[in-house]
Amino acid sequence: MTTVETGADERTSTDATSAGRRADEPGRPSPRGTRTAVAAAVLVGALVMVLTIAAMAGSTAIAPGDVWRIIGAHTLPWDVSTEGIATSHDSIVWGIRLPRAVLAAVVGATLAVVGAALQGIVRNPLADPAVLGGSSGAAVGAIIVLIAGVTPFGTWSLMVAAFVGSTLGYALTLTLASRTGMLSPVRLILAGVAVSYLLSAVANLLVATADNPNEVRSVVFWQLGSTASAQWRTVVAPAVLLVAGTAVLLLRARVLNALLVGDETAASLGVRPDRVRRQLIVVVALLTAAAVALCGTIAFVGLVVPHAVRLVTGSDHTRVLPLSALCGAVFLAAADIAARLVLEPQELPIGVVTALIGAPVFCVLVRRPLRDL
Repeated sequence: MTTVETGADERTSTDATSAGRRADEPGRPSPRGTRTAVAAAVLVGALVMVLTIAAMAGSTAIAPGDVWRIIGAHTLPWDVSTEGIATSHDSIVWGIRLPRAVLAAVVGATLAVVGAALQGIVRNPLADPAVLGGSSGAAVGAIIVLIAGVTPFGTWSLMVAAFVGSTLGYALTLTLASRTGMLSPVRLILAGVAVSYLLSAVANLLVATADNPNEVRSVVFWQLGSTASAQWRTVVAPAVLLVAGTAVLLLRARVLNALLVGDETAASLGVRPDRVRRQLIVVVALLTAAAVALCGTIAFVGLVVPHAVRLVTGSDHTRVLPLSALCGAVFLAAADIAARLVLEPQELPIGVVTALIGAPVFCVLVRRPLRDL
């Protein structure tokens, strides 16, 4: 590691990036720009294909050409002919299937970005929103609103409650993990597991003591994950939050790279690890809240996707974060298609699908050499 003298602050970004690259594959050349660009192009194509399939597939099959003509008619500034397309097909594609697919993609991207950031923040490949108490806290806040029916912020009440719960969950984890003002990554994971179990118990208690059976059924289904209630107006806010939150995390990507090589090394580069972690946790909490409030608690996206991405890009967060967003979007949008179609006309909770896919994939990943994780 290069010793940093008095000019550490000016060289923090460059040194942190190189430190992250050296931590990626010691002894090997680390530039992976070409592979990253190819992977990004493939994922963009896959996302377009998955969204098209999502709009086509269902009890009423719709041709791909009709799907794109309908999308063009609603989005392009010039007139696009929809002659020969039934009005009902327009309503199905634009009013039902496409908002749902886009919401799944946005939430998948959000969870993947959060997982990638958390794994860098706590320097542990097992970190994700569920492990550190964020998802459980957001679920508690959202369930209180769903069961009590208290909506002081109107349609935003669910997201606000989820944000408050998510922030409290992360804050409780940080408080328990702190010792003499320092944050240990190992203690963060241990504290996060304890907080997650505690908050999950609180969520289950709230559901178990609810009076209305219909509310209980809807809350349980929501907890397992669903995009069934998606509308275009519910997609805009999380999409904006995703772009803004990812932008903030990308601006701090080199700092995340520095954290990967240890707090002492990061401090020698001019980074204040504890302060940075607390700042980034706020961003992560907001993104977690948006995802949980809209789709419930969805497992394995934030855990598996960043690992898969690092196999291609290495550990440099300037590449990991945007590619994780694309990969997470494709993964959850595809999982949502499976949730709709596997047992049609009955619908599976999307969280069940991600767990059934994610758990075996994660088992394959953890059998790889530790440096690849």
